[in-house]
Amino acid sequence: MIQKFNDRNKDIKVWIDGVLLHRDYAKISVFDSVVQGGDAVWEGLRVYNGRIFYFDKHIDRLMESAKSMNFVNVPTVKEVKEAVFSTLKANVMKSEVHIRLTLTRGKKITSGMNPELNQSGCTLIVLAEWKSSIFYGKELSLVTSNIRRNSPLCLDSKIHHANLINNILAKIEANHAGVDDAVMLDLNGFVAETNSTNIFMIKGGVVITPLPNACLPGITRGLVIEICKRNNIYILERDISVTELYNADEVFTTGTMGELARVNEIDRRKIKNKGGLLARLQNLFKQLTETDGECIPF
Repeated sequence: MIQKFNDRNKDIKVWIDGVLLHRDYAKISVFDSVVQGGDAVWEGLRVYNGRIFYFDKHIDRLMESAKSMNFVNVPTVKEVKEAVFSTLKANVMKSEVHIRLTLTRGKKITSGMNPELNQSGCTLIVLAEWKSSIFYGKELSLVTSNIRRNSPLCLDSKIHHANLINNILAKIEANHAGVDDAVMLDLNGFVAETNSTNIFMIKGGVVITPLPNACLPGITRGLVIEICKRNNIYILERDISVTELYNADEVFTTGTMGELARVNEIDRRKIKNKGGLLARLQNLFKQLTETDGECIPF
């Protein structure tokens, strides 16, 4: 699935360390850690009806990721929020917006991997674009990837880091297979997530999702778990095999960028798509996006 350029984004302004720049001039140093080694953490935010959805949860995760990576001179929560609000105001954005919030370790005094070469603090980038859910109205086709999701022994997925090479390699496999995304397994062969989203299955009225061992415990994933608990829908976290996905009543993915998206087939096995529980979850999620979130102050 190739996304088309949205003309509304041709003149957007991007925040980089306190300066708003036209997208054509929004640059960072070749000495920045994200260039040198993918050394950065990030969040994806969505704006609905003048509100930033689950803003605090995303900022908290950004700060926890930065702490785990031992970043120094990290901007405060207040400073990050003000940067986001300033970017939205400069672009006159209040709805149908996706924000890519990136915090790098910052510029180095010379090239190299040693964090001690970073002596000027973090780089904060706020990129807000007009962008609807990338999977809106679409039923997904997936393929199982040969690329394994990292375990905490390799690179802990609890850190929302910008070093996403294994996800990109899995996405390349999906592209070559002519499908939307790839299912990634953990080192034991159980389902972890897709290359860009968390994954759920429904069987016999029970909603099931992989344990967050090799997957990112996504914020939308957590929200779906909350929705199930609030509405007396049985939710279970456990190991899942690909075979179980093939034979599920319904399968869906979750993420800020793609919301809750139905999966139609995996490895050319058609999913039954019966029971209607996913449609209920999608409706409950939509209701929350219409009322929850931090109001944009302009």
